[in-house]
Amino acid sequence: MQQQEPIRVLAVVSDLFFSVKLADAAKRAGLALEFVKESQEVLAKAKQRPSLIVFDLNFEAAQPLKVIAKLKGDAETKGISLIGYLSHVQGELKLQAQEAGCNMVLARSQFSQNMSQIFRRHSA
Repeated sequence: MQQQEPIRVLAVVSDLFFSVKLADAAKRAGLALEFVKESQEVLAKAKQRPSLIVFDLNFEAAQPLKVIAKLKGDAETKGISLIGYLSHVQGELKLQAQEAGCNMVLARSQFSQNMSQIFRRHSA
């Protein structure tokens, strides 16, 4: 019997403590989580069709808004679910992320609270 590969998720985050929380939630949902730090790497790994890409919208070095726009503008990657999180007071950044094509933008606290549920939904 052939074993099925776990469903992949990419995380574009810089916060080490939050990375641990993400990894734990992904593991419990049976997902293979991979952390990516550079925009070009995100675009390359997206071609492998992960189920979900999570963006820390404040991780400026990874250029999340540009990457989101490129992913949604590419026929090969536009179907990938993109979730971004930010501080609850960043209304302008939330609008920019939505305009770029981010499927869901949540306050970091809300994302953290619902992370397990979100990952379970993407593991099906």
